[in-house]
Amino acid sequence: MKKFTLVVIAACLVMAGCKGGSKKAPIETQSIDYSAVATPAFNADSAYQYVADQVAFGHRSPGSEGQRRCAAYLVKQMQRWCDTVIVQSFSTTLWNGTVVPGKNIIASIEPQGDNPVTKRILLGAHWDSRMWADHDPDPANHHSPLLGANDGASGVGVLMEMARVITTQRPNVAIDFIFFDVEDQGVPEWADTYEEDSWCKGSQYWSTHPHTPYYSAIYGILLDMVGTQQPRYTKEEVSRTYAGSIMNKMWAAAQALGHGSIFIDSETSAILDDHYYVNRDAQIPMLDIVQNDNSGSFFTHWHTLGDNMEHVDKNSLRICGEVILKTIYADY
Repeated sequence: MKKFTLVVIAACLVMAGCKGGSKKAPIETQSIDYSAVATPAFNADSAYQYVADQVAFGHRSPGSEGQRRCAAYLVKQMQRWCDTVIVQSFSTTLWNGTVVPGKNIIASIEPQGDNPVTKRILLGAHWDSRMWADHDPDPANHHSPLLGANDGASGVGVLMEMARVITTQRPNVAIDFIFFDVEDQGVPEWADTYEEDSWCKGSQYWSTHPHTPYYSAIYGILLDMVGTQQPRYTKEEVSRTYAGSIMNKMWAAAQALGHGSIFIDSETSAILDDHYYVNRDAQIPMLDIVQNDNSGSFFTHWHTLGDNMEHVDKNSLRICGEVILKTIYADY
C-alpha cells in the first residue's frame, strides 16, 4: 500500500523535528455510552462493493488509465451524496525524477441546520495503488503494478459508505472527505536509494495548498489498509503525539462496541503516512487507523500482487466504519 515500512527510519527522524512533538495531547476522560449512540446503519456489502469497483479499474497508479477512470468514478459517486466535490489537480516528481499527475478529491457534507460558523471533521484515505510490487515473493513481479485492494481501496470504500449513510442522518458538524493521490509511490526496495519525502505526495501538496484558504478542522481521521481479514490497529506514535485525545476517544468507542481486540491499547512506533503531513503542515490533529500486523509488516500481501479482493473482508470494513461513526455522533 503505501508508504513506508512499519518502523520507518524516516519517521523517527521526522518525529524529532515535529512542532510541539514532545507535547502529548490530553487524555480523554469523559464517559460515554457508545452502544447507545444513534448512528446511521453502515452497510458492509455496500462498502465492499465500492472497494471492488475501484479494483475493477485495474491499478490506479499516477498517469494510468485506471487512475483516470477511477477518479471519474469517485467524483461521480461522491456527488450523489455530498454538497460539494472538488478535484485538486497537481503534478509531482517521484523519487526517480518522473513527473506524474495527481488528483486529490475533496467532498463535503454540511451539517444539519444553518450555522454560519461550522465546525468540521476531516476523514481521509489514499486512492492510488502502488506502481511496484516490490515486496512480492516472486522477484519477477517487483516492477509490476498492483491492484491495491486493501492498500488504498479499502479505506476509500469505507469513507464512501460513510458519505452515503451520513446524508440520511446529518450530524451537527460538517464532514470533509479527502481521497489523497500519489501516496504510495515512494522509493521501492530494489532502488537501493532513499528519499525522505518520496511518499504521500498528495497529502504533502494538500497540506500546503488546501482546497479552501485557511481551511481548518477540529480533527482528522486517516484510514489505511482497513480491509484485512485480521484487522489490528494500535496507538501509533504520530497519532498519539498530535491527536492523542481523539485517538483515546475512538479506542474507547471501539472497546465499548466489543472491538478491543482490534483497536488495541498498545503504543507503537511512528509510521510515515498521510496524517504526518496533515499534522505537521496543515496543523490539523489527525490520527491514523492503519493495519499493524504482528508479523512486523502491515499485512501478508502488502506491496505484492496478492493485494486483491480475495483478501478483503467486508466485516473488517464494517467495524472500522461503525467505530468512526460512533465516535463522531457521540459528540455531534
